[in-house]
Amino acid sequence: MDVKNMTVLGAGTMGHGIAQAAISAGINVVLYDVAQEFADKGAAQIRKSLGKRVEKGKLTQEQADATLKLLRTSTDLKDAAKDADFVIEAVPESMELKKKIFAELDKICKPAAILATNTSVLAVTAIAGATERKDKVVGTHFFNPAAVMKLVEIVMPIGVAAETVETAMAVCKKMGKVPVRTKDTPGFIVNRLLGPLYMDAAQMVLEGTATAEDIDTAMKLGAGHPMGPCELADFGGFDVIQMAQDAVFEYTHSESAKLNILYRKMLEAGRLGRKNGKGFYDYHPDGTKTPFKIFG
Repeated sequence: MDVKNMTVLGAGTMGHGIAQAAISAGINVVLYDVAQEFADKGAAQIRKSLGKRVEKGKLTQEQADATLKLLRTSTDLKDAAKDADFVIEAVPESMELKKKIFAELDKICKPAAILATNTSVLAVTAIAGATERKDKVVGTHFFNPAAVMKLVEIVMPIGVAAETVETAMAVCKKMGKVPVRTKDTPGFIVNRLLGPLYMDAAQMVLEGTATAEDIDTAMKLGAGHPMGPCELADFGGFDVIQMAQDAVFEYTHSESAKLNILYRKMLEAGRLGRKNGKGFYDYHPDGTKTPFKIFG
C-alpha cells in the first residue's frame, strides 16, 4: 500500500513526535486529540522543533513551511480517521482505552486501512481483538523522542497479514526509521532486555552495592553503554517503568518481572525522573545534574 494519508491519535510527546517524522517524510497527517488545546499544543511542539532545525541550517524556512502544510489537527475521530491509509494510536497505556479506540476505528476507517498501536508493552493481539480486521492491525513501537530516535519495533500479533507487516516496515523506512520485527511477546525486544537491567540496577542501589553514579560509570566504561541504567531509567521515567513492569508481570507472573520496590518508593516521593527533574539524579536548570542521596 502506498501510504499518503496518516492519522496519529494522541498529540502528546509520542504522538506529535510521530506526526513530525511522518510530515517530514511527505505524508499528510491528521493529528487527533480529545481537546483542541491538546492538539494545538502538539502542533506547536512540531513547529518549534522544525524551527530549531531551520536555526541550525538543517532545513530552509521554505522547507519547514511546506512540511507544516501537510499537518492538520482534529478533535473529531471520524473526521480524523475516515480517509487514513494508516493510523497510529499513541494514547495512554490503557488496554481498555486502546480496545475502545480500535473498535471505533474499525467502524470509521476504510476497509484497506491499517491500524497500528504505539504500545510499548501491552499485547497487540488483544488490541487487535477489538476489531474485525485482525489481519490489518500491527504494533509500531516508536522510541522517545520519536522524531529523532531511529528504532521502531514492528510488533506482529497473531493473525496479522504479511502485507500489513511489510507496509508498516515500508512506512517506517519512509519516515527515516530503522524498523525491526518482533513477535507479540511481553516487552517485545528492548523493554524485555531493559526491564531486568533497570531492576538489577535499582536493587544494587537499594542494597548499597554501589551508588547510581558508580553503576552508570561502570556500565558506560565497562560495557560501552552510552547511558548507564540509572540515567536511562531517569530518561524514560519511573512512572513509565512502573507501567511497563506491572504490565509484563500481569501477563507472565514471572518473579523477575516484578517492579523493584525502589521505583515505587521513588514515585511515592514524587520523583519521576528527568520529566520533573528528580530521579536517581537531581537535574538543574543550567543543564547539570547531581546524584540524589536516597537515604539521607
